[in-house]
Amino acid sequence: MLDVKKIKRDFPILNHYIDGKPLVYLDNAATTQKPKVVIDAISNFYENYNANIHRGIHTLSQKATIAYEETRLNVQKFINAKSYQEIIFTRNTTESINLVAYSWARHNLKAGDEILLSQMEHHANLIPWYELAKEKQITLKYIPLTNDFRLDLSNIDNLLTPQTKLVSLTLMSNVLGTINDLTSIIQKAHALGALVLIDAAQAIAHMPIDVQKLNCDFLAFSFHKILGPTGVGVLWGRQKLLTDMPPFLTGGNMIASVYTDRATFNELPYKFEAGTPDIANVIASNEALNYLNAIGYADIMAHEKCLTAYALDILVKQENIILYGPNNTINRGSVISFNLNQIHPHDLGQVINDSGIAVRAGHHCCQPLMRQFNITGTIRASLYIYNDEADIDILAKTLQSAYKVMGHVVTR
Repeated sequence: MLDVKKIKRDFPILNHYIDGKPLVYLDNAATTQKPKVVIDAISNFYENYNANIHRGIHTLSQKATIAYEETRLNVQKFINAKSYQEIIFTRNTTESINLVAYSWARHNLKAGDEILLSQMEHHANLIPWYELAKEKQITLKYIPLTNDFRLDLSNIDNLLTPQTKLVSLTLMSNVLGTINDLTSIIQKAHALGALVLIDAAQAIAHMPIDVQKLNCDFLAFSFHKILGPTGVGVLWGRQKLLTDMPPFLTGGNMIASVYTDRATFNELPYKFEAGTPDIANVIASNEALNYLNAIGYADIMAHEKCLTAYALDILVKQENIILYGPNNTINRGSVISFNLNQIHPHDLGQVINDSGIAVRAGHHCCQPLMRQFNITGTIRASLYIYNDEADIDILAKTLQSAYKVMGHVVTR
C-alpha cells in the first residue's frame, strides 16, 4: 500500500492553506498536482540547457533533443507501443482527438458513414465528430447507459453496422468514474472494418494501459492528468495508419525538403509535430512517468480502490446525497460525482472551497450527460495517490455543515 504521508511531501502545493485551512485537493480529474521532481526538471532545462531541438548541432541543442526524445521512448514503454514512431506529442487529449478527426477522418469518411460514440463522452470526444458530421453528412450514433451508469451493450449489434467506420469511446468516465471494458466492442468494430479510438485522458492515471493488448487503433491522453505539466498530450496510432495520414499542421520540423512550389514531409513521428514544441514540459513529463513507475500501478490501484470504497460508503450514508456513478468499486475509478439535495453545485462548491477543499462544480464538459440526468451539473470529488481517508472525512464533515446552512436553497 502507498505511504501517503511520504508521497504528500513530494508535492509542494499540498503544503498550502486556503483561507487559513490546509488544502485538501480533490480535483484530480481536472488536473493532478506536480511532484517536485517534475517542477525541478522544468527549471533545470531553462537554467542549464535551454535550446531548440532537432535543428542545432551545438551542445545545448543536442542535449535538449536527447532529453526530449527520451520522453518519447519512455511513453512507448509506458503504453507498450510497438515503435517510438507511433508516439505523437500534442498539446492535450483534445488536440490528439482533433488530429485524428482532421487528418484521418476527413480523408477517409464520406456521406452515409457512421461514427459510434457513447452518452458519457467528454466534449473533446464529441465536438470534433459533430463538426465532421455536419461537413461530411456522417451519422453519429450513441451507446446508451444502464441504470447503474455503465454502457448498455444490449443493442450493440444493431448500433454497429457495415456503415460504422469509427468507434470513439472513453475508457473511464470523467463524471461517473465508470471504467469501460471495451474488449468486445473493439472486436466487433474490427470485424466490420471500423477503427477504434480510445479517449484515455482519465484512465491513464489510474490503470496500466497496453495499446497492443487493447488492440485499439488510436489512443489519446494528456500528461497533466498523470502528475506532468500542462500543455503536453499524446496521440498513439498504429504506424501504418499514421504513415498514410496527411499532416495535421504544416511548417517547421515536419518537412523533409521544401521547394518553391512543393514540399515533402518528414518521417513519423515528426510529420505531425510542426513548429517548436513545449520542450521543457515534454522533458519534465518524463519525470512524471518515472515517478509513477517507481510507485507502480498495482499499489496505485489498490490504494484508490480502498479510498473510493471508503468515500462511497460515507457519502451513501450522508442524508440528501445523490450519487451519479456505480455504487461499488467494480470497474470503477476514483471519480465521484454527486449533488446535495437541491443545492446548486456552484453554490455548494463555493462553501466547500471555503473549507479549504478543492473540488470541481459544474457540467465537467459533459453537458449531454447532464441532460440525461436532467441536472445542470454536479460536485465532483476525484481522488489520487496523495489523498487519504482524512481528506474524505473533511469533505463529509463540510457537506454536513453545508446542508444545515443551505438545505433550504433550491437549485437554480
